[in-house]
Amino acid sequence: AIAAMLPRYGVTAFCPTTVACSADALKTVLDEVRALRAAPQHGCARVLPAHLESNFINQDFKGAQPLECLRMPPAKRTLDIGRWTTDDDVLQTIQAALPDVGIMTVAPELANGMDLVRALTAAGIIVSLGHSGADYETSLAAIAAGARQATHLFNRMTPMTSRDPGMVGAVLSSDDVCAEIICDGRHVHPAVMRVAMAAKSPARIMAITDGTAGSGLPRGSTATLGGRRITVEDVARLDDGTMAGSVLTMDRAFACLVGQAGAGLVDGARMCSTSPARELGLQGHGVLGAGAVADLAVLDANLNVRQTWIGGEPVFDGLSLRP
Repeated sequence: AIAAMLPRYGVTAFCPTTVACSADALKTVLDEVRALRAAPQHGCARVLPAHLESNFINQDFKGAQPLECLRMPPAKRTLDIGRWTTDDDVLQTIQAALPDVGIMTVAPELANGMDLVRALTAAGIIVSLGHSGADYETSLAAIAAGARQATHLFNRMTPMTSRDPGMVGAVLSSDDVCAEIICDGRHVHPAVMRVAMAAKSPARIMAITDGTAGSGLPRGSTATLGGRRITVEDVARLDDGTMAGSVLTMDRAFACLVGQAGAGLVDGARMCSTSPARELGLQGHGVLGAGAVADLAVLDANLNVRQTWIGGEPVFDGLSLRP
């Protein structure tokens, strides 16, 4: 259903993203990802390997992640990639589905966290730093260990101050890391987006939605996230008021970058398309040119999506999804 609806927002491919969950729930998701990738559905956005906002994050920076699902990484001796002997059922599930796991969020300051960064990197999974209390030095060490990405920069990580750069400072000052930003103008102020663009350049920033099941629903609607109710407001919120992801769609993320953060059309498109495609190693995606994959979105002067094409075929036209 998600893949079928996303083309109306100009999306041609996406990484299904999980919250921390049980091994059984994770297996169900990854089995579905595998099936959809093996048999793409006509008219649907391409399903890419999943992003796991994993169990291995800091409980003090968990946000809306379920506390009961968080855990410490296992000891180093159990993490020889290709020969995992760990009894950690979540890692066993991931190991069994490696081709369908693209990104994994990790808090490197956890006990054995740095070993997990190295192990996942060796397995070909992009390690993304986030939901973390790591200081500047620990963040740099994680980057040196192989971390290549930052999960929703500025949100649920140590901030940057004049005397303590924190994880934010490590990400902004490192050319080796590509940073996600939730571009709804709520999670990150547009002025702060401009600072990030100046520090890293649009080539190293990926616009994301952090969208939940509430994305695209009317204000006041309810949905679920990790088995808990969320209410659609300007963002998604749990019943206790905790911000729980966004209700953003990618067309509005692009409009926010251009209209509020001051990015030009080219840089906005780069952050919504080219940068993510390059970070994920998707050859021929996110560019227009001879031999490139013919996935594209057509917007009008008001930045509303008028058409979406996937594989050279129109899959969305105006307000009607083509069969």
